Amino acid sequence: MARALDGMSVLVTGGGSGIGEAVVHRLAKAGARVVLSGRRAEKVRAVADAAGPNARPFVGDVTSAADREAMVAATVEHGGGIGAIVHGAGNMYRGKLEELTEDALHAVFASNTIGPMLLTGLALPQLRESRGAVVFFGSVHTQRAFPGASPYAATKGALETLTGVLAAELGPQGVRVGCIRPGGVLTEINQRAGLFDDATAAERMESLGPAHALGRPGTTDEVAEAVEYLVTAEWATGAVLTVDGGLSLGVTNA
Repeated sequence: MARALDGMSVLVTGGGSGIGEAVVHRLAKAGARVVLSGRRAEKVRAVADAAGPNARPFVGDVTSAADREAMVAATVEHGGGIGAIVHGAGNMYRGKLEELTEDALHAVFASNTIGPMLLTGLALPQLRESRGAVVFFGSVHTQRAFPGASPYAATKGALETLTGVLAAELGPQGVRVGCIRPGGVLTEINQRAGLFDDATAAERMESLGPAHALGRPGTTDEVAEAVEYLVTAEWATGAVLTVDGGLSLGVTNA
């Protein structure tokens, strides 16, 4: 049975752009009371304004303990509890193995893996009460090896494994845990990391089209649709749901 989104209190991290932004719009439109967090004030406020009165911005960083506590408090205040957390926040770090630095590795694990784990634990009392859901994001990088992407792939592989462990741990408490594994979707993650400008990122994403069985990259809205399913599907837990247009299949459409 699907749970109703109308009136559900949801925290979406990384809600200021990309997939997180699409999730905010989709859930708020369906009636959820959404708090969207992000580090860039102008971005999260613009998304909240566009999403309407059901959305409230929170400027904060998942790597900060104080900000995590404040995110939880803001979500409880706005929605009367926490029915779901969607962990959209994340950063990219790439490089050849011999060129990686310890500080940068710690930083990407803090934002992509450790922060979401600690935030989930902090919200667990509210999630237990609501019999709520947690949604992580994996990556096609865990299924296809892209040279130079080992730091990012490692953080996402950790989340995919964590999904099953936490589903088993929290299921008896009534909390469901799922993970979306997206394929090629154009977001700002590479630009924020300083890897490409907007035009180059768009060109590179378009060039990946033939590597998808369906012949094209995806959209943030198509991934948000899958997030809605995991948030509302009451008998789905422990699932890593691949939504990648067939990119992980290894085909090439000439």
